[in-house]
Amino acid sequence: MTISSKNIRLRALEPSDVELLYNWENNPEVWRVSNTYAPLSKFILANYIKSNNADIWENKQLRLVIENEQEVAIGTVELFDFEPYHSRAGVGIVIFEHSERGKGKAVEALELLIEYSRNTLGISQLYVNVAESNITSLKLFEKLGFEITGRKKQWLRKPNGWEDEYILQKQLVLKA
Repeated sequence: MTISSKNIRLRALEPSDVELLYNWENNPEVWRVSNTYAPLSKFILANYIKSNNADIWENKQLRLVIENEQEVAIGTVELFDFEPYHSRAGVGIVIFEHSERGKGKAVEALELLIEYSRNTLGISQLYVNVAESNITSLKLFEKLGFEITGRKKQWLRKPNGWEDEYILQKQLVLKA
C-alpha cells in the first residue's frame, strides 16, 4: 500500500523496517510524546510488523512509514483506536529525522492520511491527544482544521509535576 503526494509517500511497514523502528521506538525523546516507558526489542518489533497485516478493519490500527522525495524513511503516521461503527479513529505522527522537521512533511503526511481516512475508509471523525506543552503539534493539528474540544487536567506525569493534555477533533465531510 502506497499513498503519495509531491514531496512524500506513505507506505506500509516492511520486514526490513525492524532496525529503523528499533532505533526510533527506543529513542527517549520519542517516549515523551508517545507515552512509552520501556525499550522494545527487535524481536517484539519484528513480530509487530509480521502481525500487522495493514488491515485496519481487523487490527483497528494502521501504521505507515513516511518517506521523503529520495524514498528515505523520515517518520511514521498512524490511525489507532479505529471504531468502524462510530466511524472514528485516533491519529499519531512523528517525524523522527530532525533534518526533515519544519519542512511541511508532517502537514503533507497528515493531509494524505486525512484524505485516505475520508475517501477510502469512510471515517467521519479523527481525534488526537496532545500535551499542553507540545506547541508544535498543537499548531500542526490546528492548521489542518482540528479543534480543541477538551482538556484532561493534570493528565500526564512529568519529571517536575503534572501536565494537562488537550483533545483535538476534526470532522471529515464524507464524499457521496
